Amino acid sequence: MRPHVYRAWARAFHSNLEEVAQPLENYASLREFFVRTLKEGSRPINPDPHCLVSPVDGTVLRFGELKGLGTMIEQVKGFSYSVSSLLGATSLLPMITEGEMHKESSEEHENLKEKNKKSWWRFSLASPKIRDTVSACPAKGLYYCVIYLRPGDYHLIHSPADWNVLVRRHFSGHLFPVNERATRTIRNLYVQNERVVLEGLWEGGFMAIAAIGATNIGSIKLFIEPELQTNQPREKKILNSEPPDERVYEPEGAGKILKKGAEVAAFNLGSTVVLVFQAPTVKTLQNRDSSSEFRFNIKRGDRVRVGEALGRWYDL
Repeated sequence: MRPHVYRAWARAFHSNLEEVAQPLENYASLREFFVRTLKEGSRPINPDPHCLVSPVDGTVLRFGELKGLGTMIEQVKGFSYSVSSLLGATSLLPMITEGEMHKESSEEHENLKEKNKKSWWRFSLASPKIRDTVSACPAKGLYYCVIYLRPGDYHLIHSPADWNVLVRRHFSGHLFPVNERATRTIRNLYVQNERVVLEGLWEGGFMAIAAIGATNIGSIKLFIEPELQTNQPREKKILNSEPPDERVYEPEGAGKILKKGAEVAAFNLGSTVVLVFQAPTVKTLQNRDSSSEFRFNIKRGDRVRVGEALGRWYDL
């Protein structure tokens, strides 16, 4: 009986059953089927060392460079949310004040980034601060990409690059739907919903992945921390101003090292992933706003799959 249910689901939500790793009768429940793995080779990972790959199968909603005071991402026209609120008040998102922007030279910034990258993270992890992000701007070369997973999509999240995960935050929030109608009617939708945020370092600097739950999809399974329990039925839902549950991996060793394409997490049905990352930067005297050679090769509305390039950077 179960295989018939799975086939009906696949027809309704356009899932490709030929990719499924196991026979349908092996899945004991619809929940198990939602987080199914795929046959080896179904999602080849782009081998280009200068590309960042999609962590999920889904539809590109928004992408771009983070600029301006408050570090905002547009949800829809008229609705925007703060990246710092999404990632957490103690996020290690690289930010600078307006005064620092005027004082800083590109050589000093790049040298400091390379020499003190590890020590900077250790200091920040040891002494977390809640910053005034309203009066600060993102550091040059910070980008974001928002990808929506439909109910029929493959639901595992993979690593977009080789990186070292240093911090995990779990926000026990609401479980509003994250479909197009919800994004147009609910302000700060992603900030209000339950989510798991991973922050760490890759070769470009800062990287974070926010896995955002939705209606019926609050349970997020984290492969690097299987004991983490999300969407607990009796758990008090925290307010945006309250601190999330946080675990710092770095003091326990060297963090959680993930290879490009590695499985990171899974959630049920459809939801949203927000990727925030710092790309390799270059500043020129002719155009100081052209701060990075990173370029996206996607468009809004594109369907992307795990392992496909979202963008590339180039040696100058």
